[in-house]
Amino acid sequence: MRVLIFGDIYGRLGRKAFLKEFRKLSQKYSPDFSVVNIENITSWRGPVTEHADLIESQWVDVMTSGDHIFDNAPNIHAALTSDTSILIRPANFYEPVGNSLPGKGYVIVKKWEKRLLVIQLLGEVFMSHKVHNPFLKVQEILDQIPPESYDAVVLDFHRETTAELYGMAHFLDGKVSLVYGTHTHIQTNDAHILPHGTWILADVGMNGPFNSVIGAEYQSVEKRFLSGIQRWKIEQQLKGPYIINALVADIDEKTKQCISIENISYTWNL
Repeated sequence: MRVLIFGDIYGRLGRKAFLKEFRKLSQKYSPDFSVVNIENITSWRGPVTEHADLIESQWVDVMTSGDHIFDNAPNIHAALTSDTSILIRPANFYEPVGNSLPGKGYVIVKKWEKRLLVIQLLGEVFMSHKVHNPFLKVQEILDQIPPESYDAVVLDFHRETTAELYGMAHFLDGKVSLVYGTHTHIQTNDAHILPHGTWILADVGMNGPFNSVIGAEYQSVEKRFLSGIQRWKIEQQLKGPYIINALVADIDEKTKQCISIENISYTWNL
């Protein structure tokens, strides 16, 4: 099984870049499944249904998100709750007793007799949202789903620190095919296999403005750096070259182990 995974799509330039490059990369790598993170696709805080529908129309198989998934609520609720939804949100968002959040934290997609389980979690370290313990939550999910119902499992761990992701990957070593990070927007060069067969990549990276501060216009971020005032509005970078960051994972369906990973990273002009 081959899975093509894209990191966070950031804003208007990220949407344009993805629409231009997705077909090319799909034709080049011929994936069985494609997974795309749309956490920052609308400006820089959370998706709206219009943009989720835009990405789904490209025939992607799963859309993941992150800590900003509810920033544009209730606009995104329809994309999260429809019977045919392919958009998932972190499974371990804190949910008070009797008050469940919309959406789901994992999905099994099927195609050509192949079955891929995609799980999403939020990290705890340096993240602003209250969450359930991600280690306990992912174990709960894996305990609930019969292993014979899927051929491979990948985890999008939306977190701030590399240490937490590495801890998660070792915790899941031999239980899942691939653990990869999103959220920090910079692709890392650490892809490797762990002792019991799970592959790890600390961060897939961002798809969006290259000449930017992880997607944002530098001048708007500079005001925060120089003044120390956090209320300055952050603007998205709308011009210039874009960067594409993704990965391709090949997985053995019999063992559910990842065989190899190839990082994809390049810049281009619209």
